Amino acid sequence: MPGPVAREIERLLEAAFAPVRLAVINDSARHHGHAGDDGSGESHFTVEIESAAFAGKSRLERQRMVNRTLGDLPGQRVHALAIKARAPGE
Repeated sequence: MPGPVAREIERLLEAAFAPVRLAVINDSARHHGHAGDDGSGESHFTVEIESAAFAGKSRLERQRMVNRTLGDLPGQRVHALAIKARAPGE
């Protein structure tokens, strides 16, 4: 069951990108006791998203689009966020 941070990430990305595929993977357990582990169980995530909004954009542009959409989550409540953004057919 996703926690509140994971659900917020999903909600924001779905609203902004209408993805055909979205997975928000909580990697926090793999980083337990490491830097950035705040004990919440929701400090490290991988986002895999596929959306037409990424067509014709570079990897860096896609990551910036996702980060802008998530606002203050990365760096405030999320210590680490890996982003795998693709356009359909890639």
